[in-house]
Amino acid sequence: MKFRVERDALAEAVAWTAKSLPNRPSVPVLAGVMLRVTDGNLQVSGFDYEVSSQVTVEVQGDADGAALVSGRLLAEITKALPAKPVDIAAVGAHLELVCGSARFTLPTMPVEDYPSLPEMPESAGTVDAAAFAAAVAQVAVAAGRDETLPMMTGVRIELSGGTLAMLATDRYRLALREMEWNPDDPEVSINALVPARTLHDTAKALGPLGGQVTMALSQGAAGEGMIGFAGGTRRTTSRLLDGANYPPVRSLFPAAHNAEARVPVSTLIEVVKRVALVAERATPVLLSFSADGLVVEAGGTEEARASEAMEATFTGDPLTIGFNPQYLIDGLANLGAQFAVLSFVDAFKPAVISPAGEDGEVVPGYRYLIMPIRVSR
Repeated sequence: MKFRVERDALAEAVAWTAKSLPNRPSVPVLAGVMLRVTDGNLQVSGFDYEVSSQVTVEVQGDADGAALVSGRLLAEITKALPAKPVDIAAVGAHLELVCGSARFTLPTMPVEDYPSLPEMPESAGTVDAAAFAAAVAQVAVAAGRDETLPMMTGVRIELSGGTLAMLATDRYRLALREMEWNPDDPEVSINALVPARTLHDTAKALGPLGGQVTMALSQGAAGEGMIGFAGGTRRTTSRLLDGANYPPVRSLFPAAHNAEARVPVSTLIEVVKRVALVAERATPVLLSFSADGLVVEAGGTEEARASEAMEATFTGDPLTIGFNPQYLIDGLANLGAQFAVLSFVDAFKPAVISPAGEDGEVVPGYRYLIMPIRVSR
């Protein structure tokens, strides 16, 4: 194998592929990225039996072939190279990389020991890349991080006709995003539970490329289903989580509310961050709404306290409610709007945060539900 490639194209391809490699691979070859040159195209691939990544780059190929090298090391090297063309050649059990006057020799691993990448499942439809990336970011923030509850670490994707819905919850908050997409089958009705981190990283990488993202799905037995995404020269696949017993979380959204507040998003985020400086971990910030506006308060150890008032439009009986400050900030920061509408039933039931337009009306499509923390005053 021997080829020449532009430094930026190589660095981007290797960085994207290496990002999904395992930190502690079960076998050494899974820490590698596969470089395969065929007919002037370089395929950079990574696979850990759960997630596969592959990107194609145009190169000046002198000799076709393949080599398997440490993904993280190659990513660090290519990122640090000078802005000049890179010459790469497989020589015996080593990979030689030359860029300007910089020269690296890396050990390779046996290509024949590397597992074959899974085929892309059957296409289910396409969705706008930028809109999809923004929607995934809004939902993935609410997914759980506790690996002992794998179901909660996923984003549930619901495909129903021309509507694509995504849900995620860690039991303390819940995010729901609905958007339009272009199904291959107008009568499609499929649900899938995708690992949130994989979905977020994939959408974030494909979003800036623009155009359309192809979504592909294959349903198998529990834990055997697969989802794939393709955009531009990149494609990735991931094994699905077992979502057969995913709770009916949509029912958590209240059918009606008794009070409602309209607040400027950036101002509330800044106020909560400031006031929360005195709050201990797991200590809530208190939001007190009335006709006069909003007061945000928090208390910590040794009688440290903070409070700050800000403007807010409020309808309903005066209300004081406590929230985890980081969960509140996460919901506000991902609204994608200047104003937020907070809807309440009472101080002990979940509140719903929705984006609002300049006119104060709720913009449909995204809802973020957050559980209150009971406080005694």
